Amino acid sequence: MDATRFARYGMVCTIDHLASTAGVAMLDRGGSAADAAVAANAVLAVTSPQACGLGGDLFALVHTGGGAPAALNASGRAGSGADPARLRAEGQPRMPFQRDIRSVPVPGCADGWLALHARYGRLPFADLLAPAVRYAREGFPASPLLAPAAGVLPGVDGAVQPGALIRRPGVARALEALASDGRDGFYLGAFGEGLLALGRDAAKGGSAEGEYTEADLATPGADWVAPIGVHAFGHDVWTMPPNSQGYLLLLSLAIAEGLGLPEDPDDPLWAHLLVEAARAAGHDRLDVLHENARVDDVLASAAERRAAVDPSRRARLRDLVAPGDTTYLCAVDGEGMGVSLIQSNAAGFGSMLFEPATGINLHNRGLGFSLEPGHPAEYGPGRRPPHTLVPVLVTRPDGSLRTVLGTMGGDSQPQITLQMVTRLLVAGQSPGQTITAPRWRVGPGHTGFDAWVEPDEASVEVEHGGPWAEGLRERGHRAPELPFGGSFGHAHLIEVRPDGVLAGAADPRALISSAAGR
Repeated sequence: MDATRFARYGMVCTIDHLASTAGVAMLDRGGSAADAAVAANAVLAVTSPQACGLGGDLFALVHTGGGAPAALNASGRAGSGADPARLRAEGQPRMPFQRDIRSVPVPGCADGWLALHARYGRLPFADLLAPAVRYAREGFPASPLLAPAAGVLPGVDGAVQPGALIRRPGVARALEALASDGRDGFYLGAFGEGLLALGRDAAKGGSAEGEYTEADLATPGADWVAPIGVHAFGHDVWTMPPNSQGYLLLLSLAIAEGLGLPEDPDDPLWAHLLVEAARAAGHDRLDVLHENARVDDVLASAAERRAAVDPSRRARLRDLVAPGDTTYLCAVDGEGMGVSLIQSNAAGFGSMLFEPATGINLHNRGLGFSLEPGHPAEYGPGRRPPHTLVPVLVTRPDGSLRTVLGTMGGDSQPQITLQMVTRLLVAGQSPGQTITAPRWRVGPGHTGFDAWVEPDEASVEVEHGGPWAEGLRERGHRAPELPFGGSFGHAHLIEVRPDGVLAGAADPRALISSAAGR
């Protein structure tokens, strides 16, 4: 059965039907796709703290007409007290994964919402947050994704059953402060004061006065930047520039376009060629990606990297010389605005640290920093870490919007979106077929964020139902098969058909996901 849903005047796809419904409600009231995206994301910040929230970061692409989309980078920067030498002196080879404030850059989510609304919003900002405030204050039913781990939340005593009512009054207060007093109400209010206190506590015994200063929190953290794109398979595919790893999708597409993909996505050669394109693109990511990286030369290396792909066997990457948790949502309104938005805690509940006044869990996106002295992505004051988030937007040759899409999935995001884009543009599959089809991913490592630490050692994990495992093994891949589910992403997409009808699909791996329209 095809899982595609259709609408005429607007659509919102998220991992939670409560969020999708809130987004569609804004469209019904005359709001823009940006309004719908903010409202939906705000609800998710309450109901899905295992994936996203006010303690995390945000990226978005916005299409309003012909040509390149606008690109919003709302990823936070390390505080003024960031001290890589102290971590090295403690014997840390890499950034701490959890329970360490030093892996918590200033969260950019709230700044991202404000920037989207300021540029593209039509409704009052407080109206966009109202559904989220109500769920936080009066309670929301725990989703099957949240229920087993809900006990980590302040005020929740252990795991709960799906449907159990959960209240987050501190988050309600933070949202109300943001709605009434703008960014100062959040970043310089109770949340900001608690973040400063956590930073000071962590610095005790060290040379720094604290991980953050008030000036760090007073500085807006959202920037409108130029997107990057590549022409592939007759379309222009757009994503975020560094510090996002989005270039990996574009480079993979550029490599794959010249490989002669078979017509049938079930052919093991299809999977092998895309796997090899992803491996050739990503094997040197740890050396290439940093906030100020210029990826033009890397994208220009597509032909050289393509030459290393052998249809009959797995390449040895060392011979090449280089030149979630998260939530994704998308929205399209009746006037043709499309928003591709991704927002993240990094790993599950993030750092497992909670700002005490609001109960907001803090991300651990700083895990992307390097502790190698002199590395361009070295942890340091005011720097943005390398980011896994990859929102995607596809336009037709005339500049009109074709698709907004994306997924959660750590290092696997470019690989999952590569499979989605090629199923849409090469195999001609529908949104529902594209979303529900089995997936593969190049082994994500121990944390989901270290797939490229030993790229020649990574296996290719195949989701149950995928027909490629044996064919991949014959070509030299280690290809274990894993159950169908969220470890292979929660992806969504909305396609704008030439007749204006919207065709969308939300990922069943999210269990209560929803593609809602009007």
